Amino acid sequence: MNNTTAPKNVRTLIAPDKFKGSLTAGEVADALAAGLRSATGAGTVHCELLPLADGGDGSVDAAVASGFTRRSYTVAGPTGQPVQAGIAFDGVTAVVEVANTCGLGLLPGGRLEAMAASSRGFGEAVLFALSLNPATIVLALGGSASTDGGMGMLTALGFTFRDADGRQLNGAGRSLGRIHSVHRAAFPDLAGTELIIASDVHNPLLGPQGAPAVFGPQKGAGPAEIAALEESLTHFVSRLTEAGFPGAGFPDAATLARHEGAGSAGGIGFACLLLGAQQVSGADFFLDLLDFNSRKDGCDVVITGEGSIDEQTLAGKLPAAVARRSGARSIIAVAGRSLLPRERWSDLALTSVYTLAEYTDLDSSKDPELSAALLRQIGRDIGASML
Repeated sequence: MNNTTAPKNVRTLIAPDKFKGSLTAGEVADALAAGLRSATGAGTVHCELLPLADGGDGSVDAAVASGFTRRSYTVAGPTGQPVQAGIAFDGVTAVVEVANTCGLGLLPGGRLEAMAASSRGFGEAVLFALSLNPATIVLALGGSASTDGGMGMLTALGFTFRDADGRQLNGAGRSLGRIHSVHRAAFPDLAGTELIIASDVHNPLLGPQGAPAVFGPQKGAGPAEIAALEESLTHFVSRLTEAGFPGAGFPDAATLARHEGAGSAGGIGFACLLLGAQQVSGADFFLDLLDFNSRKDGCDVVITGEGSIDEQTLAGKLPAAVARRSGARSIIAVAGRSLLPRERWSDLALTSVYTLAEYTDLDSSKDPELSAALLRQIGRDIGASML
């Protein structure tokens, strides 16, 4: 930015996503703001903070930072251990996320459990949210530890799955292939509640682009487990279809399994579709939910960012949505690293890109203290360039 034309009192909106594995979106925004406010020059940098999420992990934190109230509830973690989960609620809308109920980060000792992990805790959190009588529940599906097709979630919400001997099955990837019958007992009333899947994952449940093939490896599944999960999920869909779920007037389970987004969060997306949820763009939904358009109107500069700026960013991740909505304002991106060459910055209308990798030879991706210190330095440099 040209120092001779920049305003001496600059109003900035700091609207980043998380730096996954290192800092939450709120911590990124705080560090940048501290640096910006410490910048020296012939003026002042005013900072407004708007930590963001796109429907993945960090969605509850982003909603709370924007004014929602955090409500805590104990649920079953991915391998059954109790975990203290949080949902966000503003009296009308509840935000529930997979990552803080049954996500990868909650696995004991970080040990991956591709076949044993369950989505039950997410279903328990949804049930808790329903007890608050919200008009809308936002289902944030990123970061799951399981590939159970949402079987665990459905079990928590009143579905019963039994094997050929009539024994009740727990929801987990290794249980899918043993399902003989499906029943729905005391199911919560969803008639007055809108379910929204806020996600930008478009994978179906099955096939080469499905949940086991694409996301199984990150959950610890090797080739044999991927093949077993594919076969078991196919069986799961068949049993649900034969049992008549989701019901008259709705697409059958086999059709929903082919739907874009059914494969998100190890197939939890499929279970959500089975319940009548509607999928929307996670990035755009959260920008609306957190009132981005009004917040950016009073600012001269928008600073956004995420852990990595790359081709996926161009495909519509959160910084791209922020840039698209920011209009003619200067847009600065901050990232852990950038794989986007300078000549591609214009594709996102970016004025400049700052990366932590340019400020250190160390790996900051798993080091919160180093990442925060580097973001403060980057904030000072950005501020100095504007004053």
